[in-house]
This record gives sequence, structure tokens and C-alpha cells, in this order.
Amino acid sequence: MTCEILERKRAGIINPIFTCQPCGAQYASIGIRNCIGIVHGGQGCVMFVRLLFSQHFKESFELASTSLHEDGAVFGALNRVEEAVDVLLMRYPDVKVVPIISTCATEVIGDDIDGVVRKLNEGLLQEKFAGREVHLIPIHTPSFVGSMISGYDIAVRDFVSFFAKKDKPVNKINLITGWVNPGDVSALKHLLQVMDIEANLLFEIENFDAPLMPHGNTVAHGDTTIDDLRNTANAVGTIALNRYEGGKAAEYLQKEFGVPAVIGPTPIGIRNTDTLLKHLSDMTGKPIPESLVHERGIALDALTDIVHMFLADKRVAIYANPDLAIGLAEFCMDLEMLPVLILLGDDNVNYASDKRISALKEQAFFDMEIVTNADLWELEDRIKNKGLKLDLILGHSKGRFVSIDYGIPMVRVGFPVYDRAGIYRNPVLGYQGATYLAETMANTIFTDMEYKKNKEWILNVW
Repeated sequence: MTCEILERKRAGIINPIFTCQPCGAQYASIGIRNCIGIVHGGQGCVMFVRLLFSQHFKESFELASTSLHEDGAVFGALNRVEEAVDVLLMRYPDVKVVPIISTCATEVIGDDIDGVVRKLNEGLLQEKFAGREVHLIPIHTPSFVGSMISGYDIAVRDFVSFFAKKDKPVNKINLITGWVNPGDVSALKHLLQVMDIEANLLFEIENFDAPLMPHGNTVAHGDTTIDDLRNTANAVGTIALNRYEGGKAAEYLQKEFGVPAVIGPTPIGIRNTDTLLKHLSDMTGKPIPESLVHERGIALDALTDIVHMFLADKRVAIYANPDLAIGLAEFCMDLEMLPVLILLGDDNVNYASDKRISALKEQAFFDMEIVTNADLWELEDRIKNKGLKLDLILGHSKGRFVSIDYGIPMVRVGFPVYDRAGIYRNPVLGYQGATYLAETMANTIFTDMEYKKNKEWILNVW
């Protein structure tokens, strides 16, 4: 049996798995309280990203654009940044953090957003907004390299490096969640609360599931504060749950301020959640309480009820953010499932040396393909033209037509999910997430059996 790491051979992209770097920077920015990002580029660089956020969360998020047009692309458009900052600060008196997020067009024409930030700090902010706390942060996210994953990673590092300030030690850890859902943050906060651990949570996005209140609708926003970001330099340690979505910030804090860093593994499934709790205990000296052992036992019981009879030997294809995809593959292996195809959708050169992927290769007793820089045609082509047999697909909504066209059941996971209700409320992290994922996969297979009028003998029930 073989496990190969391949790269997409075609020059063109057919149905991309990810969108571009500025999307990731925007996702990080909406996780900070009193923050509105200004995207220096065309209107679509904000409009389509906001659409994805709104489709996924069914909420409204505030992001601004410099609305670059043809004249700016030819002659430069830094004046649009100056105008955007002025208008934004006048319209939103509570805004304190304004990242200036570059795009492909403004990087190609060479607009100096670092220079215009210096100019604004010395000019407009002193003259018109004197005495007001405003932080302008240049974030470089050209769209012609990387993906929304690397854009998020860069933005988290840039926010941390801008604000982190060495002061008195605080008895907190830094927990960098990565690109997760509100349900995941709730599950992580539950683990921290039970272990009596305080954390600078990057980012606190539980409120992305915004309430509908009697006094009117609210705009969803994150709750990570400037003080949280400043105190990252004074924490007892940093745990980044994902290597490619927060790893840069953890490494920066370790190198610059000596804050010990642990990166991964993504706490999907029992094994990886056990590892997270061990890291939390080692870093803080807090014991793992019996209540979490009990919670783990409930999850193990739930998995035991369904794994061998319903999930074992099911062939799975996975596409998602890389840390999520790898974590899902590890979890599937633990459930006796066969992740035969894993699609990693960007040009990160570090995948080949990722120890988690090496471990998957060593454990695989079946043929497995891991495709980097992949798109969703890699999935469809293998089904349509190469005879790939699948029992289940794990991925976000952009792959739904492959599922529909070829009659393969699909579990929605990752970002964006817009053709199922409330997915963002359900965690995939922690013991709760392990139970949710396994039971959802089993129920999806059951439902597919009903549609296809299959009987129980296709399962391992006898």
C-alpha cells in the first residue's frame, strides 16, 4: 500500500478550495473588539469576503474598502487610504484598531502602506484626532501568493507583534485558536474554565453568533481586546492549536519575549484533545480534573457505540484548511475509517515536512493520496475519470456539487458552510467535537442509505 504526497500538475485552478490572503487577514481583524479593517484594493476584495462571512455565520460584519479604481491602479492610490482612515474614524468614534490590509493590485503597483501609516500617525491623527487612541497597522497580504490560511497567519502575527509589550508577568496563557467557529471557542472556554485557567484568547469570537435583542440588531464582532494582545508578551506560555493558523505569532512571542510556545496538534478527536489538556496542565501546573475524565469517557462511549459497526472501513475524501484537514484525517484513522484522499488547497512548501503528514504515511495500510496546491477538480477527476470509490466526503459547501453529481454523502465542516443551518454552533474541537463529528458522519451515512434504499447489510452490523 502507498501514501503519496502529490502536487497539482495543472497550471489553472478549477473550483478552488480556498480564497485569497486578504480574506484571512479580514477574518482575524473581525475577532478584535473596536476594530474595523480597511482593505486597500477593489471593492470586491471586501464585498465578496463579507458575503462569505455573512453566508457562513448569517450575521453582518463591518469591513471597509479603499475602493481602488482604474486611476489608482495607474497613478497609485495612497490618497484613498488617507481618505478611508479619515472617514472611518469620523463615522465610528469607538474604533481604536484599524489594520490596513493590502491586496494583489496595491502590492503590484507598489503602494507603500507602511509609509502612509507613518504619514497618518504624524499628520491626520495628531491634527484631527488628537487625544484619541487609534492604532493603524499595515498588513501585507498580496493575493498572488498563499491563501486565506497564510493571510490569517500573517495577520495574527502582525497584530501580536504590533501590540505585545513586555510588562509585569500575568498568570495567563495565550491560546491561539486558529480559524475556528463560535462553537469551537465555546468548547475551548469550557475546557479552560473547568481547569481554572485564564487565557488571552486569540480570537474570542463566541459573539459571532450574535443575539437578536429587543432594542435592535447588533453587528457581530470579536471580543479580544487591546489589553489581551498587549499581555501576550507577559503570559506563562502560548499554545497555538494550528500550525498554519497562528504558528507564526507563537514563534514570534517565543523568540522576541521568551514566552514558551507549543504548536499543535489541532485538538480534533480524543487523542489530540488529550494532548491539548496535557499541554495546558504542563504549562500552568493545573491538574486535569475528574470531570474532564468523565467527559472524555462519555465521548469514548459515544464513539464505541458507532465506530466498528457503522464507520469502520468507510472510504473518505477530505478537503479543508490544512490543520483541520490533517486533524480530520487523524480522527478518521482513529475511527477505523480510510481517508484515501486529502486535498490541501494552497502552495505552502512546508506540507512535505509536516510530521503529522509523515505519521499518516507511516500508519496508512491502504492507498492514500495527499495533494498539495489542490483544487476541487482533483476530487471530481478522481471520481469521474479514475474510478475513486468513496463512502463519504468531508469539506465545506463549495464541494457540494461533487457530492450531488456523484451521489456521495457529505458532511459539511470548515469554512464556508452556507447550505446547512447552524453548523458554526457545533464544535469540532475537544471531546464534544469528537462526539459531534462521529455521530454526524454516522447519521449522514444512515440518511444516504435511506435515499438509496440500501439495507443494513452494507454496514458492519452482523
